[in-house]
Amino acid sequence: MSASYELHGSVAVITLNNPPVNGLGYETRKGITDGIAKADSDAKVKAVVITGAGKAFSGGADIREFGSPKALQEPNLLSVIKAVESSSKPVVAAIHSVCMGGGLELALGCHYRVAAPGTQVALPEVKLGLVPGAGGTQRLPRAIGVENALNMIVSGDPVKSEVLAGIPGQKLFDRIVDGDLLQSAIAFANEVADARPLPLVRELKATHANPDGYFQFARNTVSAVAKNFPAPGKCVDCVEAAVSRKFEDGMTFEREQFAALMLTPESKALRHAFFAERAASKIPDVPEDTPVRAINKVAVIGAGTMGGGIAMNFLNAGVPVVIIEMKQDALDRGIGVIRKNYEGQVKKGKLKQDKFEQRMSLLSTTLSYQDIRDADLVIEAVFEDIGVKEQVFKTLDEVMKPGAILASNTSTLDVDKIASFTKRPQDVVGMHFFSPANVMKLLEVIRGEKTSKDVLATVMQLAKKIKKTAVVSGVCDGFIGNRMIEQYSRQSGFLLEEGATPEQVDRAVEKFGFAMGPFRMGDLAGNDIGWYIRKRRYLEKPNMRYSKTADLLCEMGRFGQKTGAGWYDYKPGKRDAIPSTVVNEMIEKHRAELGIKPRKISDEEIVSRLVFALVNEGAKILEEGIASRASDIDMVYLTGYGFPLYRGGPMCYADTVGLFNVVQTMKRFQKNPHDDASFWEPAPLLAKLAEEGKSFS
Repeated sequence: MSASYELHGSVAVITLNNPPVNGLGYETRKGITDGIAKADSDAKVKAVVITGAGKAFSGGADIREFGSPKALQEPNLLSVIKAVESSSKPVVAAIHSVCMGGGLELALGCHYRVAAPGTQVALPEVKLGLVPGAGGTQRLPRAIGVENALNMIVSGDPVKSEVLAGIPGQKLFDRIVDGDLLQSAIAFANEVADARPLPLVRELKATHANPDGYFQFARNTVSAVAKNFPAPGKCVDCVEAAVSRKFEDGMTFEREQFAALMLTPESKALRHAFFAERAASKIPDVPEDTPVRAINKVAVIGAGTMGGGIAMNFLNAGVPVVIIEMKQDALDRGIGVIRKNYEGQVKKGKLKQDKFEQRMSLLSTTLSYQDIRDADLVIEAVFEDIGVKEQVFKTLDEVMKPGAILASNTSTLDVDKIASFTKRPQDVVGMHFFSPANVMKLLEVIRGEKTSKDVLATVMQLAKKIKKTAVVSGVCDGFIGNRMIEQYSRQSGFLLEEGATPEQVDRAVEKFGFAMGPFRMGDLAGNDIGWYIRKRRYLEKPNMRYSKTADLLCEMGRFGQKTGAGWYDYKPGKRDAIPSTVVNEMIEKHRAELGIKPRKISDEEIVSRLVFALVNEGAKILEEGIASRASDIDMVYLTGYGFPLYRGGPMCYADTVGLFNVVQTMKRFQKNPHDDASFWEPAPLLAKLAEEGKSFS
């Protein structure tokens, strides 16, 4: 049963019971309206209390119903709130733990509200590209004031119940109660049982001393901060309607904005990302109840940028870490960087001094493999060379205790080959962190042919603990992210040969919404890394064609920001990318040697070639089973490669454009004599879906 009904003397208690957060699905909504009708027709009942079972009052809409007919089936949430408001007997909301979205809108429809301290209260719809859709923008300003309400609605962030109760003149909470919430709510219901008329939030006034000036200021602020997202601006319009219109007219306006936003590509992208993140944590053939291994101590091999960043993730989560290096000075340097990172956070007020000391106390160092033998998980973060990895894993196989998980942070190498250096391939897994590892959210979990299910389940659970978005990838060169980015990089090289400059390509891609274009990204990561991978490619895949410009750049010693010169020039101590005449001359000279006459290339062509290169390779990755779903690929790009969130990731973006249109565009690119025509042959899966009028999702 999604909502139960019980009598406590003359008070009827309706308890929402739809785990995990009492989402307001159809059965739950029906349970509320049935309960209200039953109480209304029972002469013994003097008042009603609505509360939530378990760990929430209500988290809002039931996400399992999103997009299904059940989501709108009557009684919908508006009808439920109407039934509550129309009750002839007082209805008291007893709120605890979580009261968000539709849950808060339901509470605002009740006549009274009592809350437990520490309750997280929010209207988070803006994070899905929407405005609240059941009166949140109309009732909340009436309950806590226009400015407080707008701040909550535009940010979508939770606020503690006692903070809201402290707002002067607020009408949101009648009481904050310690101790047994239900007993206190029943006692309160008995107190107000005979009070009439019943108070309604909708009958309060939403006012502001200077509405025109305030809403103009709010719009300017919102458009500066959220320029690619329409929902925050619509939130401002809706709250303004609460001030300037009658309640019912404001409600109609809110519904119109909600319905219109539902159809925007930005909201579809945000909802797609929301579900994609949840789906990524589920592995089709690894049951959710798979037993996991205990991880109480982690060892990290290598104290460089990557090793230090990886260690910080575990220290932040309270897990002891031991870092091993070959030389003491490398250890000292690495620990110095970790300390400096934390001290920077303390200076900015992001980290308390005692937390900093506590984290550093969990960190130990060693020069001997013997000192890490008792670790439950060891992550190797050494140089990206199969010979170096072989030495490390053979040593680990000898010293680590049975059942320890052996992980490699390789970004492109064969995890099955790495596993074969040990006698325990079932314990070997790839954990590919992204730089800077203590900041970037993505963790690619590489599943080897023999990686056991409990190892996978353990690593996925651990990823949550260290606040990473983990995506499982099969074994192939470059896994999901780097395999796709290689095609993106190849296209950016061809564009230079055909007439573009690095700054034009970067500008077009950044205007599309990427955090950084390919050439600025190369300078940040280090152009020598790509050079090293290409040299390996020339031997392994002699038929794969690359533009020579990137190699010529590296031959000039221009490795990027670390050498003060890459695709761009850099001033000492600054990160501003300054277009380089030396580089542009090198490109022009190379172009002339190839006999290519430069042409004007549009921003639209630049974006299509780079993004559709990702899409075509992504389709191959899906078909080969390297990724289990298109949304996993999107998660990789949203959390690891700076793909614009409001476009939902490359595969979601392709769906938005229409796969038929993607294929047609690729066929045009095939005719370009200076591009790689064979690459633009649509992947079989992409061609099939386009032919059938289907999408990746």
